Amino acid sequence: MAKLIVLVSGSVGVGKSTLVHMLEEHFDTRTLKTREVIVELASKKGRKIASERLALQEFGEKLDRDTKGAWVLNALTTVVLDSDENAIVVVDAVRILEQIKQIRRAYGFLVKHVHLTAPKLILESRYLHRPEANVKELRSYAHVGENPTEAGVEDLQESADIVVDTSLCKPQDVFTRVSSHLGLYPRDYHRLVDVIIGGQWGSEGKGHIASYLAPEYSLLVRVGGPNAGHKVFLKGTPYTHHQLPSGTLRSQASLIIAAGAVLNAEKLLTEIAECKVDNERLSIDPQAMIISRTDIARESRLVANIGSTGQGVGYATGRRITGRGTGVRLARDVKELIPFIRDTWEILEKAYQSGKKVLIEGTQGSGLSLYHGEYPYVTSRDTSVSGALSEAGVPPGRIRKVIMTCRSYPIRVQSPQAQGKTSGDMGIEIDWQTVSKRSHISLKQLKTTERTSTTNRDRRVAEFSWSMLRRAAALNGPTDIALTFADYISAKNEKAHRFEQLTSETITFIEEIERVAAAPVSLISTRFDFRSIIDRRAW
Repeated sequence: MAKLIVLVSGSVGVGKSTLVHMLEEHFDTRTLKTREVIVELASKKGRKIASERLALQEFGEKLDRDTKGAWVLNALTTVVLDSDENAIVVVDAVRILEQIKQIRRAYGFLVKHVHLTAPKLILESRYLHRPEANVKELRSYAHVGENPTEAGVEDLQESADIVVDTSLCKPQDVFTRVSSHLGLYPRDYHRLVDVIIGGQWGSEGKGHIASYLAPEYSLLVRVGGPNAGHKVFLKGTPYTHHQLPSGTLRSQASLIIAAGAVLNAEKLLTEIAECKVDNERLSIDPQAMIISRTDIARESRLVANIGSTGQGVGYATGRRITGRGTGVRLARDVKELIPFIRDTWEILEKAYQSGKKVLIEGTQGSGLSLYHGEYPYVTSRDTSVSGALSEAGVPPGRIRKVIMTCRSYPIRVQSPQAQGKTSGDMGIEIDWQTVSKRSHISLKQLKTTERTSTTNRDRRVAEFSWSMLRRAAALNGPTDIALTFADYISAKNEKAHRFEQLTSETITFIEEIERVAAAPVSLISTRFDFRSIIDRRAW
């Protein structure tokens, strides 16, 4: 039994079919086309009338006389009974008041009547420019109106629940107004979106955390650009995602690359092929920015000056602003990406309507934010939760959880040190030998592990910065903290599968993180392995 029955009425050319098609596309409605019912009933009587409007009109009138309009109700009942309890059935279209009354008597409060109207001159113009259809049309709109039923259709607006003048709105506006009247848009914003964000200077292990959580979500969203590499555990050789979400290989979730992303199209296509992702699963927003070879070349000086990864993301982002109208390439302009191009905002809207959970994966870390980091040693975008939401096109009211990832010993990329320059301050800097001595992990293993995912450079390391933690927490408002590299506190933590198995030093460290950040440490990564995450979440 359907939950809603929508009756659509209006004159020829008013926009009924367009509205019905949009309802089908956006809300998966089931449509009963009365024209098809007429054709079927006529066929049973040995008449073939499918290709002529006049014949359709005349046979429809005969059905109305013979059944007092009940033929529409009879056809509708078959569809309604065949539908599940959440279905929406649309009738395209009702043409006389008696048809509507019959349906209302049968289904009462389930019925909503939508009437579309427009001035006669507008309808005449539309009729002259109608696209070719399967129906043989009459010579002019005046001939259409000679039919008594068609002539009386406009009177149906008196009994309608919703009336929209389509001459004052574009089709999308008509659809939006009707959908709102029908209550198809949520009346509140269900919190279905979780965000993973970096709390330091990047390389906090966000990919490992995102990969672990990914099976719990229907949609995975990646923002940022290829200057961030997120390494995920696989049996055998780990894989580093530069542009696809880190849960790509560990879940069957739909994948989104958001409008605010900056893309290296060639490398993205390679990653898509390596991960065997098809265009049914991956959607790339048409407005994502494409990096050019010139962008990469121009960014080379920043590699030496501030430790940039030199992937061209910054110059592409700047060119998006300064080059408006002057040949900027977006994702929609790349032929090879066309099969993946979709409006990702629409996909997210449908996900919310269906109650599906969404995971947004931020890149880099809060300390590298263009606005909130230590300028000029920053990246080219805002790396906070707010920045990730903006790039993804998600409002704050949708947020359920913010997982801020921090590592036990923060790192920054190693600058080439040209003319004594570094990649920025990071508090009390130490060396990997010190970490090795404290943790009892071999120096060789640490130096092998601690190379950047994108540029394969050595990493600088520092003591944990409590002021940085507090600032990042104030900036991002985390509901949960994910602590990574607990094995760097002590190699004994590698064998821990439960919280109480961690060393006392580690537990004390976690307790202090919770005090400073005012959020629970809900996820703890003890090493880079399949069973390496201690999950303390209450959600």
